[in-house]
Amino acid sequence: MSKKLEGNGLWESSRMMLPQHREALQNQRNDRPTPPSKPTPEDIGIMKDYVLLPVMHGIIKKKANEIENSSTMLRALYAKVAHALAAHMLTDLAEIKNRMSVKSIQVFEQEKNDRVIHYRYICRGYEDTFAMAKDYMRAEISVRTSRYIDHLVASVYTARRGD
Repeated sequence: MSKKLEGNGLWESSRMMLPQHREALQNQRNDRPTPPSKPTPEDIGIMKDYVLLPVMHGIIKKKANEIENSSTMLRALYAKVAHALAAHMLTDLAEIKNRMSVKSIQVFEQEKNDRVIHYRYICRGYEDTFAMAKDYMRAEISVRTSRYIDHLVASVYTARRGD
């Protein structure tokens, strides 16, 4: 190769690739398995929701049954509100399960003791574990339940103004 063609980009810019070679190169790149990537913060939030929502639903359903069997004067109101909260939580849980399926996320309870529950997860081929302290779960469930209540009350007020 002559000195004029070296380093000036002329030789490099005159290279040509046949369409068959280009297609073969792209197929080769697509056949390589992509390495599993760590879960994003959104993925971790979905996993937390998947763990917490069934527990929240169980607590609300239990309280609704207790209220129905109590002698409280407003038991019918309290029970209906509790059942409405439980139904909303089930709807959210179904949505979370759908998002997990779309994002290829699976969560399995691994080990449980008095203070911590350990979970194993698979997120798009990446496998790892996480743990949730029961004290943290109680606090988080309390906060989330309050949000559900606030949302329900806000929807009642919004519906009332629409009348």
